[in-house]
Amino acid sequence: MKAIVVHQTGGPEMLQLEDVPKPKPGPGEVLIKVNAIGVNFIDTYHRTGLYKLPLPLTPGSEAAGTVEEVGADVSWIQKGDSVASSAVKGAYAEYALIPAAMAVPVPAGLDSKSAAGVMLQGMTAHYLVHSTWPLKAGETALIHAAAGGMGLLLVQMSKMIGARVIGTVSTEEKAKLAREAGADEVILYTKQDFEVEVKRITGGKGVDVVYDSVGASTFDKSIASIRPRGMMVTFGNASGAVPPMQPLTLTAHGSLFLTRPKLGDYIATKDELAWRAGDVLSWTQSGRLKVRLAHTYPLADAQQAHKDLEARKTTGKVLLLP
Repeated sequence: MKAIVVHQTGGPEMLQLEDVPKPKPGPGEVLIKVNAIGVNFIDTYHRTGLYKLPLPLTPGSEAAGTVEEVGADVSWIQKGDSVASSAVKGAYAEYALIPAAMAVPVPAGLDSKSAAGVMLQGMTAHYLVHSTWPLKAGETALIHAAAGGMGLLLVQMSKMIGARVIGTVSTEEKAKLAREAGADEVILYTKQDFEVEVKRITGGKGVDVVYDSVGASTFDKSIASIRPRGMMVTFGNASGAVPPMQPLTLTAHGSLFLTRPKLGDYIATKDELAWRAGDVLSWTQSGRLKVRLAHTYPLADAQQAHKDLEARKTTGKVLLLP
């Protein structure tokens, strides 16, 4: 079978298409024929070595496909079932293994592209607004990269709750997408100082929470944009990792809370996974949650997909198709 393999960390050119053996499911695993693969920033962190994994590696943790074979002790999933997961072992491939406990049934009527495109980012958005800082109607959230795949889902879920959303984007085209997703205010950070604009929009008060997937370049101004006893949620490193900071900084800005969450800790139980994945997939199937699938690439073009993602040329979700 064909798969993308990384033999040494580095740039997108390290993503090589190779022939590799088809994996065999062990106990508690299922093998899927991959139909669609979600591309996420965490894949670039694995490729560069920011998040270290053993080499060689096949990147990717998000995919949807058809069950080809089940391992021992797996009785609740059958060959031919349509499943999706954010815990795929090497998703950039024609076939991949999933721990059976992390495979979620895809609702009837929902296509593989949409299922693959919403699992990781959708469940991330879900835990951010329902658990990390449980948004309430009337609260104000600042969402960076509001027109990206993650941002568009965060905007929509925040609006479902009844929150006020301020989004930041880089272009007018992206601003239009963020507004269409429900953002109440959109700031072009390439032309405006978002800290100044947030203070203006909120009458000097600041926002209740910042959801920040950008990292280093937005961190300091985000901290300064939060009202006393609000929360800074930094959950990505698109511009680089946030540098060390003094805890007294949080005191200076009003006894702020700071957290750096990850999805695995919010789907740590079977019930939590079922809750988050169930909501996200059912909302997508019904049309209540809209997934923008604007960028699809053949598996062989994984290098270009990473280049475009890192250059912020994409809006919505990026997919690879085997």
